[in-house]
Amino acid sequence: MSTETAHGRTFGSGVWEWLGRVEATLDEYGKGAWIATMVVGFIVFVPIGLAVLGYMIWSGRMGCRGKWRRSAFRGRGYSARGGSGNSAFDAYRDETMRRLEEEREAFEEFMQRLRKAKDQAEFDQFMSERRASSAAPDAQPAG
Repeated sequence: MSTETAHGRTFGSGVWEWLGRVEATLDEYGKGAWIATMVVGFIVFVPIGLAVLGYMIWSGRMGCRGKWRRSAFRGRGYSARGGSGNSAFDAYRDETMRRLEEEREAFEEFMQRLRKAKDQAEFDQFMSERRASSAAPDAQPAG
């Protein structure tokens, strides 16, 4: 049982040729065409959009593959060594981090005092309204 068609091509080869032409056309128009194709794919049928997105990422057409890897490893190298290698910068960084931690703690204490004062004011208002409402029915003359 042969999978060849009347033109001598194997079944499915026309589909791959068509996809190759579509890919070349989209590459001519640039990244915007790829993004538009992906959006249309999501609108028409979500798996098509996901397939286009996956292909764009896999093939590097998103243009972020190399940049993402470099930035991910750049940050990791700094923290893994524990320092930058420059003692003056490390001392400055440590002092800045200590100062920021002190400011954060002071701000948290301030916010806690502010919440406590607000809670106390709300409680005082509730109690004064409660006293006023309980005193009001007693003050009215009975009928």
